[in-house]
Amino acid sequence: MPTTIDATDLFLEAGVLFAPGKAANAGGVATSGLEMAQNAARLGWKAEKVDARLHHIMLDIHHACVEYGGEASQTNYVRGRISPGS
Repeated sequence: MPTTIDATDLFLEAGVLFAPGKAANAGGVATSGLEMAQNAARLGWKAEKVDARLHHIMLDIHHACVEYGGEASQTNYVRGRISPGS
């Protein structure tokens, strides 16, 4: 969700779960990547296979955000999105 830096700070101070664009848009970007992989290999994956791969990708992103953006009671996705390798 696009916000100003001040608005982001207000969300975080209020304990509102805030996913910056990089995290929030990751599913769409990952799906595009999976489609490109299918096309490059001239394959047609079943929806279940695409969903399973996307689920795995999104779990990896979430786990990285928890690892690098974890705080006492919640995950700071703003800090977690800048994890190494992101």
